[in-house]
Amino acid sequence: MRILLTSFTTFGDHQVNPSRLVVEALDGRHADVITAVLPVEYSGAEARIRALIAQHEPDAILMLGLAARRGAINLERFALNIDDAPLPDNAGVTAAGRPIVADGPPAYTSTLPLPSLLDALQAKGIPAVISNHAGTYVCNHVFYVARHLIEQTRRQIPCGFVHVPQIASEDDQPGLPLAALIEAVECCLDTLRSQK
Repeated sequence: MRILLTSFTTFGDHQVNPSRLVVEALDGRHADVITAVLPVEYSGAEARIRALIAQHEPDAILMLGLAARRGAINLERFALNIDDAPLPDNAGVTAAGRPIVADGPPAYTSTLPLPSLLDALQAKGIPAVISNHAGTYVCNHVFYVARHLIEQTRRQIPCGFVHVPQIASEDDQPGLPLAALIEAVECCLDTLRSQK
């Protein structure tokens, strides 16, 4: 089994992107996991995820991103066919209500085993919830593009997005320790392996 595990660089006011730290910590740890860090750019991230899927033909795709105001692991249920965010991407592009794929469906459902992932995370005492969608910024863009590609190729593989909170600090902001974020993603990988 080959699992593609992706994360993002820093963006906006965020000096650290914990999704990147998690992926870097797991890089080379598992022979069946291919890791990549995507740019926080609509077009750049799309080109990169397309190239990674074409090159590696993974058996599962687990994409990670930062949701700084959330305090738990968020398992995203839907990818929406829209880019719409006031924050420019790292290339300076601001998207306002534009479709990702002009003739694509309004949304794609995650094909990750969300209930199993949730149960496994909660069994380890890791705060986790199922969230309805991945927003309308670059995270959602990559999620939608990946699912659209999978649908076009008619491959039935697990593919979805997980938002992680920021790393816990002492300023009363929501978050989890980096070790817990790494454990959470390891748990998701183990669950994906067990489904095959």
